[in-house]
Amino acid sequence: MRVLVLAISFLVTFLVFSVLYYIVKTKIAPSNQVHQRIKDLGGGSERVVRTRTEELARIPFMDRTVIPLLYTVEKFFIKFAPSEIHATVDKKLMLAGKQGQWSANRVIMAWLLCQAIFLALGLHFASQQKFSNIEGILFVWAFVIFGALLPFGYLDSLIRKRQEAITKQLPEVLDLLSISVQAGLSFDGAMRKIVERMTGPVIDEFKRMQQDVRMGAPRARALQAISRRCDVEDMYLFITSVVQAERLGTGMGKTLINQAENMRERRRQRAKAAALKAPIKMLFPLVFFIFPAMFVVILVPPIFTILQSMGIFK
Repeated sequence: MRVLVLAISFLVTFLVFSVLYYIVKTKIAPSNQVHQRIKDLGGGSERVVRTRTEELARIPFMDRTVIPLLYTVEKFFIKFAPSEIHATVDKKLMLAGKQGQWSANRVIMAWLLCQAIFLALGLHFASQQKFSNIEGILFVWAFVIFGALLPFGYLDSLIRKRQEAITKQLPEVLDLLSISVQAGLSFDGAMRKIVERMTGPVIDEFKRMQQDVRMGAPRARALQAISRRCDVEDMYLFITSVVQAERLGTGMGKTLINQAENMRERRRQRAKAAALKAPIKMLFPLVFFIFPAMFVVILVPPIFTILQSMGIFK
């Protein structure tokens, strides 16, 4: 019986919906379309309003409401950051290669948020411990300082990795540049060929240099901007030699060959220095991890044997 009632209810609902849909589709919609066309032809201001409303309706809710609200909150909290921190963050973003990808205000906002989170954590853990007032304050301040240093530590690690990648890739790029110039290409033509076929932080800097030259910047100034963005000693030497060769009229091929040999020699010296540091770095794992295991394997069986012979251990 219940199944029959449900079936009849579903059938009646479907029929009513079909009738209403037919009426709307055949009677109301055409008349509305005609009225809308008349309004579009006669009412200019109404059409402009409707167009703006439709444009706003096409924008997603996230882009229309949430993101502007977040920007407003960000501008409000940025006022509490020190004014000197903007220059520091801009420089670190430039050295990390994130200047066009990350915003300084976003990084500062993350810095403030990280401090707030660690402040809350410090207060939570301090409330659970039996600290005096001075100890509690120092404990909370330690958490806040750690939260303040964490974002900058992450940026410093990105800078260090990028500088190491630049130092590692530069000799290879210089070899290809010198070979291309010896083959008859100009310096700009050789750099263009290398940029088209390679990737890496050095190639990204060369691409940006080419864009600056296309925008009208002198090539010497664009090259010097590379050394400021990288802050690597090898890059300073390369840029200085290229700029001096261009000013003095020295052959670019000979300059690039000398620089490639110099970079290869510097890389060999760094490899030798790293090899000499390896025994010292291995000392700490040996003392704290390998030697205790060896002592356990070598000394524990004789100790058990001595204890059993003395009757202390059975």
